[in-house]
Amino acid sequence: MTEPERVPPGVDPSVPSSARVYDYLLGGKDNLAVDRAVADRLLAVAPDTRLVARANRHFQIEAVRHLAELGVRQFIDLGTGIPTTPSIHETVRSVSPACRVVYVDYDPVVRLHAQVLLADAPGVAGIQADLRRPGDILGDPHVTGLIDFDQPVCVLMVGVLHFVMDEEDPAGIVAAFRRSMRGGGYLVLSHAMAESAPEAIAQLQQATAGSPAQARFRDRAEVLALFDGFELIGPGFVPVQDWRVRPDDGHLPLLDGTPHLHVYGGVGRAGA
Repeated sequence: MTEPERVPPGVDPSVPSSARVYDYLLGGKDNLAVDRAVADRLLAVAPDTRLVARANRHFQIEAVRHLAELGVRQFIDLGTGIPTTPSIHETVRSVSPACRVVYVDYDPVVRLHAQVLLADAPGVAGIQADLRRPGDILGDPHVTGLIDFDQPVCVLMVGVLHFVMDEEDPAGIVAAFRRSMRGGGYLVLSHAMAESAPEAIAQLQQATAGSPAQARFRDRAEVLALFDGFELIGPGFVPVQDWRVRPDDGHLPLLDGTPHLHVYGGVGRAGA
């Protein structure tokens, strides 16, 4: 007999989680049957989605490493997801041990992991919060205790804003964090695009309708509007597999041809 799934406290096993779906796509084990069902439906019509997920993660790591090399020492990662290696704090602290990182996610599974992994990591904190309520995040004592907004800060919204519906005002969320950057800073953002294969969009939307994992695929103009007040740096707003500042980067996940699921990313500098 197959043993029943172990469901963490506070988790509804019938509702998919974007963090756990992403974990499954990256090859992790902290996911449930409902999450695997969503991912498998997407993989059935877009089999290269695992590579896209890896490329999205690579973009995130490449971007924060580059910003740490530019001198940024403060990072807020919104929609952290299940921890994977290398982590944001491992990456930026390999550049400077002075870097401070706050991880933010609303999923209780992510919070449980953060409690274990970050218990003995000074200068790093994890909080359970919803990015749709930026005021709660910006006012959280873990954030105010670690982040000095009079100094440059990087805010990461990697693979998360496509889970924010139009009526939840994604542009307003980005603007709230931009206004907090009194000392300047950067936005690292990636987003699932409306140019994705129609069958991939349909499968994901059908599998996640009405759940926190439902996605809003936006076109290029809509996503670029989220960068209002930021100046794009590096290669600009491009497919995540093409974003790089090191031409000889040999660790980039390879995609053969155009993927079914299009995810674009960019890094913006505040104060443009």
